[in-house]
Amino acid sequence: MPSRKELANAIRALSMDAVQKANSGHPGAPMGMADIAEVLWRDYLNHNPANPNWADRDRFVLSNGHGSMLLYSLLHLTGYELSIEDLKQFRQLHSKTPGHPEYGYAPGVETTTGPLGQGITNAVGMAIAEQSLAAQFNRPGHQVVDHHTYTFLGDGCLMEGISHEACSLAGTLGLGKLIAFWDDNGISIDGHVEGWFTDDTPARFEAYGWHVIPAVDGHDAAAVAAAIDAAKAETGKPTLICCRTIIGFGAPNKAGSHDCHGAPLGDAEIAATREQLGWNHAPFEIPADIYGEWDAKAKGQAAEQAWNEKLTAYAADYPELAVEFKRRIEGELPANWAEQSADFINTLQANPAKIATRKASQNALDAYGAILPELLGGSADLAPSNLTMHKASQPISAADASGNYLHYGVREFGMSAIMNGIALHGGFIPYAGTFLMFVEYARNAVRMAALMKQRSIFVYTHDSIGLGEDGPTHQPVEQIASLRLTPNMSTWRPCDQVESAVAWKAAIERKDGPSALIFSRQNLGQIERSTAQLADVAKGGYVLKDCDGTPELIIIATGSEVELAISAGEQLSAEGRRVRVVSLPCTDVFDAQSSEYKESVLPAAVTKRLAVEAGIADYWYKYVGFGGDIIGMRTFGESAPAGDLFKLFGFTADNVVAKAKALLG
Repeated sequence: MPSRKELANAIRALSMDAVQKANSGHPGAPMGMADIAEVLWRDYLNHNPANPNWADRDRFVLSNGHGSMLLYSLLHLTGYELSIEDLKQFRQLHSKTPGHPEYGYAPGVETTTGPLGQGITNAVGMAIAEQSLAAQFNRPGHQVVDHHTYTFLGDGCLMEGISHEACSLAGTLGLGKLIAFWDDNGISIDGHVEGWFTDDTPARFEAYGWHVIPAVDGHDAAAVAAAIDAAKAETGKPTLICCRTIIGFGAPNKAGSHDCHGAPLGDAEIAATREQLGWNHAPFEIPADIYGEWDAKAKGQAAEQAWNEKLTAYAADYPELAVEFKRRIEGELPANWAEQSADFINTLQANPAKIATRKASQNALDAYGAILPELLGGSADLAPSNLTMHKASQPISAADASGNYLHYGVREFGMSAIMNGIALHGGFIPYAGTFLMFVEYARNAVRMAALMKQRSIFVYTHDSIGLGEDGPTHQPVEQIASLRLTPNMSTWRPCDQVESAVAWKAAIERKDGPSALIFSRQNLGQIERSTAQLADVAKGGYVLKDCDGTPELIIIATGSEVELAISAGEQLSAEGRRVRVVSLPCTDVFDAQSSEYKESVLPAAVTKRLAVEAGIADYWYKYVGFGGDIIGMRTFGESAPAGDLFKLFGFTADNVVAKAKALLG
């Protein structure tokens, strides 16, 4: 029977061979963490290679995603549909083994990692989801939600500030089933980290309220196993296992050096490593007995079957809960969702109100939250301003995880990446809010939601210079455009309570990506629209006010500027001009409509177009062309009352009329 060291050496060999073949990659971390991974994956990790999406599997996150060959080797060896040919295609076009683990490419990859610190933060989100789902569904004698979240992380993850945001909150929430392994190898790309990273990491995590196991020899299987046992025994705190390792373990001339961090070892060093490890096999060759010891398919199928039996017993005692649990983990909306959400929108249409769209958002949450227990909300310490709490909101805490609302604290980046982890875990639809300006703190996690096509709903309020006296530090200008330019991000900026409710409905129903819902601080009047126009709101753009015959001019607006566009359109119409006003609350949804529909709203023959939005002007050339005009922002804002700012920057009906007349000649 192969020894543990031989089993770990299989990871080392596959990792160095794949990186060498690609002439690109990071062999050091996989070689250094191979012993830890062997113990965790063979003796502890509860998973089924035949069903990577089994609901009660343990989650494994490689936060130091540059070491991706560690994960790919583990998936291949344990029996996932990831062949040796897939490993040979490491970092090649259209392969299942990209340079960093990417969700949706290879089975068993739980999240996309690479930007350091976000993997551990996703893991925190997964652990929150597990703990809350368990609190909501488990019953005495029926533990249908009962799994751990394991994550590997390196010095780089700990240096990134997001790890502080996430791990601080994890300690506060008492995430006892979160176990992190710190690869304490003392090396980063620039060399030995003592020149720039001298934190007392164990003390830092103890201060967060974590259970810390220091000074574990990461190359001693018995020591690693004892640490995991101790971590699992601590159910009230997350655990950090500090594993001292040698980067590039086994490479005689490069181990322990940054030389093996982010570059292939080279043919000569690989040959020397094979000799040092006693690995007398050709590249990508794994002996049958080693494959046999690694194969987890039978064990995984047995584990899932045992859980299925538990679920059957649960359904016998709690049939309604079992049906609801199945619906939630499959990500399906309730059967009455379509009817009740439509009824709510129709009620709003029939009962006009002049309110801020952030309040309209809260009203939508009141209605939808009553239908959707899977909504898991939150805010980055701005709940009274974002209005993200609704009538059914109940805070989640270490003492009671059964609620549906997280007070994230002032942690915009951490909040957003945690939301992604919650979405990836399943069972919840996460949403959370901050001021639109502070998307800048969260940018990379928002991008990762789009990259992974996760249903994270980002609520952004205080959407323009209408914020007023807080000044340009808090007034978003370029943020809406940058969100719209992010691939796979759906960005809504509604003009009233009806469009706000439609935006929420669209975000909830969207399963293939995130949504940004952008709401105003100031009150906005409800726009009059017909039943047919109401149906078209969900298309992202529609004709709100029209003229007889072919229009001479089209005014396009979003959000608070729609009122200005309508007022200006009415003035111009009264003067005999043929003007169409278009509301375009969601440009990406509008762009996805049929060419016939888009032509019916923005006919190509009408080249005189004026866009009005209190955001960066340049974005709108896409819709007005270079022969049109834009009333938008070309500078940052100022600190003054909102009314003064709108006048200063030209967001008045009179200025819209003047610009329109200039276009009309």
